[in-house]
Amino acid sequence: MKIYIVDDDQSIRSSLRAILEDEDFAVEDFATGRAMLKTLKDQRPDLILLDVWMGKEDGLDILDKVRAEYPALPVLMISGHGTIEQAVTATKKGAVDFLEKPLSLDIVLERINTILQIPATNGTRKPEIKLGFDEIIGQSEQIQKVKQSISQAARTNARVFIYGENGTGKELVARAIYRNSRRSEDPFVDVNCAAIPGELIESELFGHEKGAFTGASDRRIGKFEQANGGTLFLDEICDMSLATQARVLRVLEEQKFSRVGSTETIEVDVRIIAATNIDPLQAIKEGKFREDLYFRLNVIPIVMPALRERPADISLLLDHFLRQSLKENQIDPRTFTQGALEALTHYPWPGNVRELKNVVERIAILSEGPEITETEVQLHLRQFPVEGEGNDGPLSSDLKTARKEFERDYIMRALKQNDKNISQTARFLGLERTHLHRKIKSLKIDLDQIQ
Repeated sequence: MKIYIVDDDQSIRSSLRAILEDEDFAVEDFATGRAMLKTLKDQRPDLILLDVWMGKEDGLDILDKVRAEYPALPVLMISGHGTIEQAVTATKKGAVDFLEKPLSLDIVLERINTILQIPATNGTRKPEIKLGFDEIIGQSEQIQKVKQSISQAARTNARVFIYGENGTGKELVARAIYRNSRRSEDPFVDVNCAAIPGELIESELFGHEKGAFTGASDRRIGKFEQANGGTLFLDEICDMSLATQARVLRVLEEQKFSRVGSTETIEVDVRIIAATNIDPLQAIKEGKFREDLYFRLNVIPIVMPALRERPADISLLLDHFLRQSLKENQIDPRTFTQGALEALTHYPWPGNVRELKNVVERIAILSEGPEITETEVQLHLRQFPVEGEGNDGPLSSDLKTARKEFERDYIMRALKQNDKNISQTARFLGLERTHLHRKIKSLKIDLDQIQ
């Protein structure tokens, strides 16, 4: 494994090089970040040790350039004048850790071994992380960036905040980070904050003692306790009550809590991965989400793009889910015709990958013959006109307004088709029930007007 040392102090570079070479690392050292960045274009190390201040150069600016070009490359910051603010800034910018000078060589080696997944007991190095992205289908630039972010996050213990519409695959991202992290042999516990009533969320997260409240007939172990040593995935965290957000913030700061109805303190070591399908900054502005909790969670942000933003991946997803559906349902081989593929590719997929998967399975089961035609596809996408049909008139609104009107009409037709049954309509659309309720409210859909 190769390590780059970037520091304007020759004595620091020499000391670090000597100890690292004794540990069988290949080492290159640089007096300036500019020289290191030039070398990075031709060859990349497994880790960079980067000083914060190097004469006229700012190490944090060099960190920004490394992260922009090589987001999966871990950078360990070092400083002779370190402050908490610098450490927080470096971590937010993507550094895997922050060490203060004078450096303890034992601590340096321990951190490097941890970052590069090298056991400290016998020096035998684990194989390089194998990132299994089998469920994250796509080759678009957007998905490649997501995979790079997963790779970087998996190497660290930092908190992760995943953004994206429902159905984009936020939980898949969380599980990919977990599977490839140092906590992969410990529990992965997921909580859908939107699906738990406000009066029960604290009991769900922190557990309760017998008799703590009406109906508490037994002691309950909460999700934080269940995830001890592992990873806790808080999905739709912006739907959590403000009171519960305050408790979660305290746990993040102190790594300890008490069950509801108990004074006993329980210490935990839990990595948090959070996710939301709404804009957290808007939620903060509206007083629905705590700004301090947001900054605690938003160490490594990952944006999962909507399917309409990566149309190049749709054909890969269609092929994957068709083969999967044929196998699971024991159906004879089927393929999409070119016309069918074009119709599916031009469909806007408001329910994202989840909707695509449901539609492909429905088409595979209900279609007849070895080829799935455009006509058969349109039967299952009938809420939307075929491209070119009735679209000859002049455009009358911007894209954002048109998309909103299009989505509103689509959901209203789906509700009508399913007799205004919310659960049934949500399944048909490939959405979660809570997300459909939110869409109905935001789009000002009046169920009484649907006949």
